[in-house]
Amino acid sequence: MAGQGSGGNVIAALCNVFVPGLGQLVQGRILAAIIFFVVCAVGYALFWLVIPAIVAAIAHLWAIIDAAKFRPLRI
Repeated sequence: MAGQGSGGNVIAALCNVFVPGLGQLVQGRILAAIIFFVVCAVGYALFWLVIPAIVAAIAHLWAIIDAAKFRPLRI
């Protein structure tokens, strides 16, 4: 991936729109992908409690933005 705004980041952000964490997985960030997916899945599963659903929605948006703004470390 080239960096912020690159085609790879746009694809990763679009993947996150459909499945939270999938964009991070596409970028090769497995731990971030698992965390975003689990937080969103549990929050959406407990939607009747309202607060977990709000947390899940925020985490979902955060996952999309995180994938779009990701810049790999240059060593």
